[in-house]
This record gives sequence, C-alpha cells and structure tokens, in this order.
Amino acid sequence: MAGRIRRQLLASKLDAVAQQAQARQATPICPLCERPIPPSQADAHHLVPRSKGGRHTALLHRICHRQIHALLTEAELARDHCTVEALKAHPGVAAFVRWVRTKPPEFIERTRKSQRLKD
Repeated sequence: MAGRIRRQLLASKLDAVAQQAQARQATPICPLCERPIPPSQADAHHLVPRSKGGRHTALLHRICHRQIHALLTEAELARDHCTVEALKAHPGVAAFVRWVRTKPPEFIERTRKSQRLKD
C-alpha cells in the first residue's frame, strides 16, 4: 500500500512540475522590452495603424504599447516605424525600453503624451 501511495504522490508532483513548465512556455514575451507579458498586461499593437490600412499586430506589454502612442503619431508609425526593429531604433522608445527592462512584468505606470504631440 505504501508503494502505491508513494507512486501517486510522485505522479502528482511530476504533473504539477509539468504544468508549471507548460505555463512558463505559454507566457508570451514582449518583442520590445523582452519581458514576459502577464495576461492582464497584454495589448495587441497594430504595426501599421488600422486607420492607415494596417492588419498585422504584435503582442506588447500595455505600458510599452501606451508609450509608443505617447511618442509617435499614427502617420509616423505607418511611415517610419512599422516594425519592432524600427520602433526599438527610435531614441525615445529606446530610452523607455532601457528604463522599463528593470521593472517587474506586472509593472504599470501612467503614460504621459510627449510635449511634441500635445502642441
């Protein structure tokens, strides 16, 4: 009897470890800041804005997505920054990414529109 119980306990522990590993693999990674995206912080970003005919999206952290739209207009996104690599090359986005990489994945903060877009 003790052998059967031990086998059941071992099997349940192995199942729990396998489920944890599967959950870690299922967590998407933000292509901008390269941190895991919790389900509550996931936003789909149209690489080319829908108003400019875009269809393809990239899954980003909500804070990363908001910062992109705080720094760049839809016309700029469609014309010059329609890939993740182009977004990373923008000086304002690059500075933001360097800062946010040090934060935990669940981190959220109010995003402020750039003064250039306010005017």
